[in-house]
Amino acid sequence: MHIDELETPALVIDLDIMEANLQRVADYAAKHKLRLRPHTKTHKIPALGKRQIELGAAGLTVAKTTEAQVMLRAEPRDLLVAYPVLGKKKLDRLMEVARKTAVTVSLDSSFAARQLSEAARDAGLEIGVLAEVDAGLGRVGVKPGAPLVALASEIDSLPRLRFEGIAFYPGHLRKMDEQGRTALDALARLLETAYGELAAAGLSPHIVSGGSTPSLYHSHELPYLNEIRPGTYIFNDRNTALVGGCTLEQCAASIIATVVSTAHDGQAIIDGGSKTFSSDLAAAPGPPTFGHIVEAPAAAFVKMNEEHGYIDVTAAGHRFEIGSRVHVIPNHICVAMNLHERVHGVRGNQVETTWEVAGRGKLQ
Repeated sequence: MHIDELETPALVIDLDIMEANLQRVADYAAKHKLRLRPHTKTHKIPALGKRQIELGAAGLTVAKTTEAQVMLRAEPRDLLVAYPVLGKKKLDRLMEVARKTAVTVSLDSSFAARQLSEAARDAGLEIGVLAEVDAGLGRVGVKPGAPLVALASEIDSLPRLRFEGIAFYPGHLRKMDEQGRTALDALARLLETAYGELAAAGLSPHIVSGGSTPSLYHSHELPYLNEIRPGTYIFNDRNTALVGGCTLEQCAASIIATVVSTAHDGQAIIDGGSKTFSSDLAAAPGPPTFGHIVEAPAAAFVKMNEEHGYIDVTAAGHRFEIGSRVHVIPNHICVAMNLHERVHGVRGNQVETTWEVAGRGKLQ
């Protein structure tokens, strides 16, 4: 099928760019002897999880138990649920997954650890656990020092749980400017302290797991880190490019949209809005924008309703005509993927494959 035959809006993946992104990270992980357990939150497609495994990934990462069920189709040797699992239904679902592949869970409370232990005991299974440490983002994770040692000790003491190590998410590391380098150095000191305190308590971490695409290629600079969990890298997106984590040319995903109105001077309306792109803003100073227009980089995607995208074309240097098409690189591809039932793999102007986004809406 020719790409022009796709109905819009259509999310398309440039297969050549995607494969280059996958290979680049696989090579980086191998070079620095880092275990790669990529997060599937970005693509949500078992076939792509399987491709990551083929390129050397030791396992896959998910956030929710329903995502774990979907990613079993990728036949991973190992699944990390990088999110506390609470409640009987979720734990029962997790045990079903654990009967089919090795499962590890990251958590940051004794409450979650005790619930997980009880569920594993009832199921007759053993579950690996990573103690989540706050690396500076201030979202989840205990502080290094006594809180982390206490949590790791409790995990280690609970039946049917196997203390594997620690996990952290360096989401506060974005642009590697002077401020970013300072934050990276602080994170290195934090990991040295955390590892040393756990080792002194007889709890040396087997796994030190961190994940973030913007800081991905600095992973080898962090002491004791031996596992990475990037997600966005498979496609990349505009915000990753804006903080220097990739170039726009390394963004594999774009959304093809059709111009449906030019009724107002200096403006074009495309057939996609917040239900197509998500409402994530650009990670850049200045007026809010919602994506990069490939055919007209000087045009500004300035506003959205649910089904309408407003393009300011006053400085575009490009003629937007009704019925013409544009490619928009979204600010945040993970959220955009979750809005689409299917996406299309393209090479040049040909659609080579279409994937169901099997993990979309898997929130439990």
